[in-house]
Amino acid sequence: MVIMDNRSTAYLVLDDGRIFEGHSWAASGETFGEAVFSTGMTGYQETLTDPSYHKQIVVMTAPHIGNTGMNKSDEESKKIWVSGFVVRNPSPISSNWRSEKSLEQELIDSQVVGIQGVDTRALTRHLRDRGAMRVGIFSDTKLTREEMVVRVRKTSPMSGAFLAADVSTKEPYVVYPPKGIATRFKVASIDLGIKGATPKAMANLGIEVHVLPLTTTFEQIKALSPDGVFLSNGPGDPAAMVDIVELVRKVLVEEIPFFGICFGHQILGRALGFETYKLPFGHRGINQPVIDLTTGKVEITAHNHGFAVAAPKENEFHTVYGSGRVTHISLNDSVIEGLEMISVPAFSVQYHPESAAGPHDAAYLFERFVQLMQSPKLGLKEENA
Repeated sequence: MVIMDNRSTAYLVLDDGRIFEGHSWAASGETFGEAVFSTGMTGYQETLTDPSYHKQIVVMTAPHIGNTGMNKSDEESKKIWVSGFVVRNPSPISSNWRSEKSLEQELIDSQVVGIQGVDTRALTRHLRDRGAMRVGIFSDTKLTREEMVVRVRKTSPMSGAFLAADVSTKEPYVVYPPKGIATRFKVASIDLGIKGATPKAMANLGIEVHVLPLTTTFEQIKALSPDGVFLSNGPGDPAAMVDIVELVRKVLVEEIPFFGICFGHQILGRALGFETYKLPFGHRGINQPVIDLTTGKVEITAHNHGFAVAAPKENEFHTVYGSGRVTHISLNDSVIEGLEMISVPAFSVQYHPESAAGPHDAAYLFERFVQLMQSPKLGLKEENA
């Protein structure tokens, strides 16, 4: 590849001691996080601004990144959340009519340290073999290789991390249905790191979405008299979300229709009594195949998660809230991607049905949430039939 300008050598250092050399790109300095890879061919702007990537250094497996630049319209939040960005061959130009700024300039303005010229194919294969791990990016450094490895190993791992408080909204706000669409339902949405496209997708179906802080109590939710409760995506270890797990249990007891995605799916799993575990390298990107066991349909879906739910896959499972079943399975590694309760109105998926920047195979799940709010006793009728 051609390195633009006279850039200094930069290093990507993994906590197992492996070091990849590249060149400085975006902001200079050093940064630390969990090394993860995203398999999307596009959608880098949505990735960068997704709060679920907080404390992660993202490796883009597609070799050519940045050709469409950056714009405000496609942002999923008001800032870039990744701790660092790794690309093979960044585009020297932005050739899209919607572009407002180059990718590199946006990263510089946001003080995000990056590295270019890395063999991202070799790096991704290494992470697939060894698993996601702590990593650092160093540019303009005088540290020795040994000193860089030591600094990486002193950083905190993702397991046990409580990060949702960093990304959750501090004040409630409401996303109303667009002009011309009648309000049909009111939903209380707990923000664990919600993407901007998610409440918009619900609002387009006539849902008035009250986006609430992480600290919201069940009593405050009930005071809104919502037709449903939604639990968003977010960063960190679901095992650390003790208070939110208890809140979801109260929602289940009251039989308020519930829908959770990504982090919300994992928290529902824990509320039902299942354990969660860390995946070797997680699922990230907009090209992840999942099968819907209720229809037999295969969907291409958008993912960003490093943890999963350990629930029985073969038959219906039984909990203190009644029976349920697994609804979706990853076709790459058979990880559970969806849960549905039969006895109470609740379901969840591990991926992102709002699917910015695509695909849109899973958009029907918001319609399923609408149907659940219309007939919250449907599961009970089915079980007793």
